[in-house]
Amino acid sequence: MDSVDSDKMQIGENKFVSKRAILSHLKTYNIYYEGQALQLRQREEEGELIIDGLLNVFWGVRRLIKLQMQDEKEPGRPHPSLTSQSAETDISTDKNHETNQTSIEVTAADNQSKDSLVEEKEEATLSQRNHDGMQEASHSDPLLRIRSDVGGRRIGGRRLGIRRFNRHRCSFNGHFYNHKTAVFTPAFGSVTNVRVNSCMTTTQVLRVLLNKFKIENSPDEFTLYLVHTSGERHQLKPTDHPLAVRILQGPCEQVSKIFLMETDQVEEVTYDVAQYIKFELPVLQSFITKLQEEEEREILKLKRRYTYMQRIIKKYMQSLADKTT
Repeated sequence: MDSVDSDKMQIGENKFVSKRAILSHLKTYNIYYEGQALQLRQREEEGELIIDGLLNVFWGVRRLIKLQMQDEKEPGRPHPSLTSQSAETDISTDKNHETNQTSIEVTAADNQSKDSLVEEKEEATLSQRNHDGMQEASHSDPLLRIRSDVGGRRIGGRRLGIRRFNRHRCSFNGHFYNHKTAVFTPAFGSVTNVRVNSCMTTTQVLRVLLNKFKIENSPDEFTLYLVHTSGERHQLKPTDHPLAVRILQGPCEQVSKIFLMETDQVEEVTYDVAQYIKFELPVLQSFITKLQEEEEREILKLKRRYTYMQRIIKKYMQSLADKTT
C-alpha cells in the first residue's frame, strides 16, 4: 500500500495522480514559461513530491474589498541615537545647562507647556512656508523642522527627529493603500500571483493571497474557480490543491484561468451548458424553441404510453371481477 501511495501525488481529497503524469505536465509547464518567473521547482521530502512556485490568480470579485489600515504586527523600530545629526537642539533656553548636563529633568506640566509652544510655533512656521512657497527649512533651525507623521520622541528632555519608515506593501497593479481608496473593487480580470506549493489547499492559498495584500475581508467570502475560455466554470473544493490543478490543466491561460470570486455570487457552469454560451441571442432563442418542441413531443409520447397501460390494467381488473362473480 505504501509503495502504491509513493508513486502517486495527492491533488485533492481522495484525488490522486501518478507522479509520472504530473512530472510530464510539469515539464511542459516549465518549457512554456522558460526564462520567466512562473517556472516551477520540484523536490522530494520523505518520498513525497513537492512542487512550488508562483501561481497566477485573476480577480473576479464584484463587491468591494477593504484593505487593512495597518499591519497586525509591525517590527520594532530602532531607537535613534543621540548624535548631533539626529538629535535636535534642546528646547530649553538655558544654554549653560545644555552643555553641562546630559539630561534635564522637567515636570510634566513644563513638558506640556513646552510641547504646546513648540507645536504652535511649528504650525505657524508651516502655514507661513505654505503661503510663501518656500523650500523646507534648514536642519540648523529646530523650530522650523517639520514634524514627522509618527511624531517626535522625548528622551532625557530632548525631542528627537524620527524618520518615518515606509512599509512596502504589495499592490493591485500599482494600487497601494491609502485612506481614500482603502475600499475598492479590483479590476475584473486583473492578474496577481502568490507563491504556493502543491501541498497547499484552496483554503490555504486564499489565506496567503489575502494576507499578501492585507485584505480585511474574511477568506470564507471567497473561493477559487477554474474558468475555461468556453465559459465552463468549476469551483475548486476547499481540499483541492490549486497549483497541482493548474499544472494538470496546462500552462496556457488563454485556455483556462484560476479566478478568485465570491462564494455566493457565482455558479458552476458545466460543459454542456458552456458550449451554448458563445452563441448570439437569436440562435439561443431558436435552441430554446427546439427544446420546447422536443419536450412537448416527449410529453405526448409519455401520455400515450400511460393511457395504453391504464387501459390494459382496467381490462385486466374487469376480467378478474367477472371471474369472481
